[in-house]
Amino acid sequence: MKVILVDDEKLALDYLERQLMNLAHIELLGKYTNPLIGREEILQQAVDVIFLDISLPEINGIELAEQILEKKPDIHIVFVTAYNEHAVKAFELNALDYIVKPINAKRLVKTIERIQERMQSVSKRNSSSQGDRIRMKVFKQVRIETSPGQFSIMQWRTSKAQELFLYLLQHRGQLVRKSALIDLLWPEYETDKVYSQLYTAIYHIRKTLKPFGDRFQITNVTEGYILNMQSVVLDVEEWETNLKMLLPLYSEFVDSCSEVLKMYTGDYLQECDYWWVENERQRLNELWLEASFATAKWYENEKQVDQAIHSYTAICKQHPLEEDAYLALMKIYDSLGNYHLVHRQYEMLVEVFQEELNEEPSVHIMEWFKQWEKSIVQL
Repeated sequence: MKVILVDDEKLALDYLERQLMNLAHIELLGKYTNPLIGREEILQQAVDVIFLDISLPEINGIELAEQILEKKPDIHIVFVTAYNEHAVKAFELNALDYIVKPINAKRLVKTIERIQERMQSVSKRNSSSQGDRIRMKVFKQVRIETSPGQFSIMQWRTSKAQELFLYLLQHRGQLVRKSALIDLLWPEYETDKVYSQLYTAIYHIRKTLKPFGDRFQITNVTEGYILNMQSVVLDVEEWETNLKMLLPLYSEFVDSCSEVLKMYTGDYLQECDYWWVENERQRLNELWLEASFATAKWYENEKQVDQAIHSYTAICKQHPLEEDAYLALMKIYDSLGNYHLVHRQYEMLVEVFQEELNEEPSVHIMEWFKQWEKSIVQL
């Protein structure tokens, strides 16, 4: 177990060093009274555990921990404090443990044992999870596969952590600048405080993703972050890839295209009211609409009436203002002599336009319906 100690009191550092050296399997990589120098050494070396004093000059120990965890989320931190009340804040940061000065030897042994148990547990969890693909759904409601065929809603510490993760997910594989994230999530914060918010949110995201091993990797670079995924099947990615393989639509692909369209179970991040989602949501909507109309028209041209009705009805349900789908249904029902359903489709169209837009349908559709009514009367 590789350890670094940070405390501005040299006597306290020396005492803690002596206590640790009495224990087996401990390798002391360094001890520092200057927290900024200590931080740089911690970030450069392969460290397992940091014993960190909370009351430090120049920077608060908890703030220092946030900065370290943002870059090294798997590191184990034990806070050393002279005051019990600091423990509450320490555990908000999810520190592994805290020790109150003066340090008790038995208490230190328990802390080391707890660290060893945590390290072994993480190692087993990561090794067992590698190689198995899991699925993640972002159509309609965000859910992730926690066991084969079983999906759960991801639980987030804060709403900001959730939005930050989903933003990185939408821009997966790309560099997302820290400045862009701050402008997006904390535009009202002062500059000296906002980076602490960002680092804490990144830390909580990594903690939430930890049960999934290395499938989600958030890499910190100078200007920002990159989210990469491996062995994760994202439903929206799978859906778009499959659909694009079938377009432009040929007869042998029609049934397959119809099945792929059924995978579109709701809008992209439908339950998330984020303004930055809209462009991607609209792009996927238009792709679904293009493929749906192509499928419906093919069934209609091939006189496969039931499939055509089903396809046009799906369009009306997903896009209630797509009036061409209503018109196509009216024409099909007219050809079948089902005049009641022609009326019903037109009434539904008028109703939805009135409710959503406070307008009437397009002139050419109203003219078609008037001419159709006249022809029915003449019959």
